Amino acid sequence: MPLYKSVLKGAIVEMEVERSRFIGHVRPVDSKEEADLFIADVKHNHKTATHNVPAFVIGDNFQLQWASDDGEPQGTSGAPIVNMLVKEGITNVAVVITRYFGGIKLGTGGLVRAYTGCAKMALERAGICFVDEVIISDIKIGYSEFNRLESLMDKDDTFRIINKEYAEIVKMTIEYTQENAEKAKEMISNYSKGAYTMENTRIELRNIPIL
Repeated sequence: MPLYKSVLKGAIVEMEVERSRFIGHVRPVDSKEEADLFIADVKHNHKTATHNVPAFVIGDNFQLQWASDDGEPQGTSGAPIVNMLVKEGITNVAVVITRYFGGIKLGTGGLVRAYTGCAKMALERAGICFVDEVIISDIKIGYSEFNRLESLMDKDDTFRIINKEYAEIVKMTIEYTQENAEKAKEMISNYSKGAYTMENTRIELRNIPIL
């Protein structure tokens, strides 16, 4: 089961509501420091905007949540964005919605809809993904053993070869999930008849796009 949802990349979108121009900025972040730098950068680039409403959620259990209304009526912009992120299960993301006022007041409900709607558009443009842990291992194996293993890749998804180097022997890097760990090791051992070495095993996070 994935750890949480986040976004694949940064994104910018734009929409207009009652002559007000809303620009949504999204970026994946891993820390408050990253989020603060992103927010400061957007504010610097839109100094003349009426409002730059920031929000972020960080941590696999949504431990760090923060938002500001930046001059909009309290509770009409930043907080609804954070609430939307948590409700959707999206974390490790920073959002800034820039507004250039167009002369028509939107009211409380209109502001909430405009800010959360623009944030959702930006998230969709950035690409929502699952984030999960995978295990990475480096393998040294002979050519004939490697060829037997590689021929299985179209039929079996126990592990995935993400890198390979050809020298006197084949050096390959494989990726597999915790639930497939024992099966992956067993397959490699069986098809190589034990003639392999596995080293530098580590855990990394991977983004899995949601189709």
